Amino acid sequence: MKRQVPYHGWCFVCGTDNPHSIGITMFVDDNGVLTSEFTLTEAQQGPPGYAHGGASAAILDEAMGLVVWAAGHKVAAVNIDINYHKPLPLHQQLNVEARVTQIDKRKIFSAGEIKLPDGTIVVSGRGIYVVASKLFEKVEL
Repeated sequence: MKRQVPYHGWCFVCGTDNPHSIGITMFVDDNGVLTSEFTLTEAQQGPPGYAHGGASAAILDEAMGLVVWAAGHKVAAVNIDINYHKPLPLHQQLNVEARVTQIDKRKIFSAGEIKLPDGTIVVSGRGIYVVASKLFEKVEL
């Protein structure tokens, strides 16, 4: 069963209060895997007809961080690695998926991919997040 990850205000990727937000709705299933289907537009364009690399990096950063939050850890990113395999097309359904891959004492590791409908991975990433509860004392997800 999937549950929707709550929107959080002014988030650039999924915030409902931000008029410039990409507007992605994300879900987490019972196995802790985060998923979303979305479409990008000219608002996220880099090369004509394709998304800007920063937009796809932001989407993966958000997905990889949110999956860690959904697992109960209030964290901040300390490192993300993004790999661009193919150009990310505009006006086409895309899918993002993220999962926690490792939990250490203070670091939590996650991985994610943005895929085409046929499953082709166009952008992938790995993130390292550290517990930073004090940064988010007023934030609940």
